[in-house]
Amino acid sequence: MDLQTLQAFMLVAENNSFSQAAEKLHLTQPAVSKRIALLEEQLGAPLFDRIGRQVSLTEAGTALLPHAKAVQQELAAAERAVRDLSGEVGGELRLATSHHIGLHRLPPVLSRFSRDYPGVHIDIDFMDSEQAYELISQGKSELAVVTLAPTQESTLVANPIWHDPLDIMIARDHALLRGDRVPDLAALSQHPAILPGLNTYTGQIIKRLFDAHELALQVSLATNYLETIRMMATVGLGWTMLPRSMRDESLSTIDVAGVAAERTLGLVYHRGRSLSRAAQAFIDTLLEFAD
Repeated sequence: MDLQTLQAFMLVAENNSFSQAAEKLHLTQPAVSKRIALLEEQLGAPLFDRIGRQVSLTEAGTALLPHAKAVQQELAAAERAVRDLSGEVGGELRLATSHHIGLHRLPPVLSRFSRDYPGVHIDIDFMDSEQAYELISQGKSELAVVTLAPTQESTLVANPIWHDPLDIMIARDHALLRGDRVPDLAALSQHPAILPGLNTYTGQIIKRLFDAHELALQVSLATNYLETIRMMATVGLGWTMLPRSMRDESLSTIDVAGVAAERTLGLVYHRGRSLSRAAQAFIDTLLEFAD
């Protein structure tokens, strides 16, 4: 059972496709199929069900997958340990982050880190925080700087870095602002809202706020791109709730008495992973910019 065969197995499992695995390995599909067949022969059990064009793990394949991932992670840790003996912090650091944090929080951190550790190449993946958590869980990214989940998994370490208050924002000429009274949550619930997806961590915070007051949300548009939400709210398509750091002159803020919402932005990594020196150096730099 060699590493190349295990890599082929993991790629087929990840993509549910022999052809996609072959493409990523720069091999032919028959070559990948042969590797899997040899592995199945060694283990004495089929690893994939092949029904038409559908490929899925068998019970044996499901049992093998976490062990194959563990072997891959241990090999990566061994490579880092040998490389780090040189004393200089270098190599590649794979970092997952959200678009909002990448735009509004990380630039000074990255500037400082690149200045202090020029030998490190940072590979940044921009994605939703929920997707970043999944990458960390699968061992595909070393660190993530994201909106922290409301509940934490025992296999992951989540360190708060920034408090991020959320404000209700609305176009200055919106009908809700034409009266003498400040709109409350009940009034807002009667008007269309433009919000992050309610399945996202930020969306869940907003939904819990309205659920606590037994109020429904009229979500006319949901997107996970906060800059798009701000633009849509600016042109009057609905009210929204966004990080206070995004407030500008194009929107008015509604301060509802007794209502406060906040999310936490922070660092996430896998508890069982041996962090590289580059990752440790990035964490130290990040903490210098923490609240």
